[in-house]
Amino acid sequence: MTVTDTMNTAATKTAGTKTAAAKAAGGSRQPTELRMARDALHDLRADLLTGSFAFRPLPPLPEDHRLLRPLPAALRGPARRLPHLALVGLALLLMFVEAVNSYSSEGGFVRALFLGVPLIVLLFRPIGAFWLSLGGMLFTAAVAPGAWVAWPWTGVSFVAHLVVMLGVAARTRPRISLHMWLLTALAGGLAAATDPYRGAAVAFAMAVVSGIALTLLLAVRGWRDSRRQVVEQVAVVEEERSRRTLLEERTTIARELHDVVAHHMSVVAIQAEAAPYRVQDPPEELVAALATIRQNAVTALTELRRVLGVVRADLPGDLDDWGPEAPQPTLADLDGLLENVRRAGLEVESVTTGRPRPLPQGVELSAYRIVQEALSNALRHAPGASARVELGHVPVGLGLRIVNGPPDGPVRASGGSGHGLMGMRERAAMLGGELTAEETGDGGFAVEAFLPVEHEAVPDAAPGSASHAVPGTAPDAAPDAAPGVVLRKDAP
Repeated sequence: MTVTDTMNTAATKTAGTKTAAAKAAGGSRQPTELRMARDALHDLRADLLTGSFAFRPLPPLPEDHRLLRPLPAALRGPARRLPHLALVGLALLLMFVEAVNSYSSEGGFVRALFLGVPLIVLLFRPIGAFWLSLGGMLFTAAVAPGAWVAWPWTGVSFVAHLVVMLGVAARTRPRISLHMWLLTALAGGLAAATDPYRGAAVAFAMAVVSGIALTLLLAVRGWRDSRRQVVEQVAVVEEERSRRTLLEERTTIARELHDVVAHHMSVVAIQAEAAPYRVQDPPEELVAALATIRQNAVTALTELRRVLGVVRADLPGDLDDWGPEAPQPTLADLDGLLENVRRAGLEVESVTTGRPRPLPQGVELSAYRIVQEALSNALRHAPGASARVELGHVPVGLGLRIVNGPPDGPVRASGGSGHGLMGMRERAAMLGGELTAEETGDGGFAVEAFLPVEHEAVPDAAPGSASHAVPGTAPDAAPDAAPGVVLRKDAP
């Protein structure tokens, strides 16, 4: 093959490619409009033809509808069918009016029937009701035109068809409303074309009035849907916020109780390690058992610190006035809390009833935090009021009552959402107790809680304390013994 033949072949291929591209470009421009028309016809068929007479009954009114609230409970059930009764009554009324108005004209009964039946069908098959109303207009306009002035719709059939369109639009998606309006305008235009003198004005009025009515209906419907979505979203956000706050409160409680649990586990490990040195010639079984106890305590303490160390890392160090490494507050620190509150401007008094006794550290910590949160709420929501803190020691637990009077002036709106009360309830529920918070009769607020204490739950004794020594134990125990541990010298 010569060079000339090669060049001719390449030129032929290039020309063919350009021709195919030009045809493709021209062809792609034309099918675009055809594709749009085909998609529009497909949507129209899907909206108004496919399943047009499917059974879609009109739902009754909701039980909490505002129209039903004033009614007695016995009448609310039947009253939920008010839309159905209203539609049936309107159909009968329009049929009667049309029959009376067209009594002396030809086809009056047929016209009354074709405007009433679609309204009844609207209760069960909305799309089918639209087709019956539109087809009835075309049929009566062609077969029984009559001698009336308004044509192709009379005044009564005008209202009936408009009600059918609005009823369908209220129960279907907005695109169907557009298709109904286009078909109504097209049908009215075709009918008016046969008699422009009588039909042009009526067809134009139907197109304008139905367009405005459908637009207003869709606007109101969209506004209500948006409002409902906003309300639902606000409810979801509030629920998520409450859940997150609850988790934060539980995390705070876990962070605080970490020190308490770690202290007890440390005491167990130290006592298990020191016990063999306080007994002369302890048996190997006892030494092995104590070593196992110590090892298990150390392992549990390590796992506890590993898990709750994440809790400490997720919380800010200035979460409260107690640093992350400071000892957790107890009821012994309550006087300092009350003094701080008094300096902040709240007059508070403290009353203690019963016989105070040492309580488990978890109970004292929760009691302190409940009093702290209640007084903080009094400072925030009742400025200028006085408060009273009551502690009641009973054999089965600890009772708390924090009450404040009404504010002596206007109260600024607070951004709080009750999360402090949620935290107090969590602390009480954690210990198996109860907490109530409610307004008092004079406009104040009262928080009452009861924290149960098991009779066997006794906190660790202080070092050197003899109040918790076991009767019959040796007074000359080893000086390096672990705090609160006294073993018998004659133990086997």
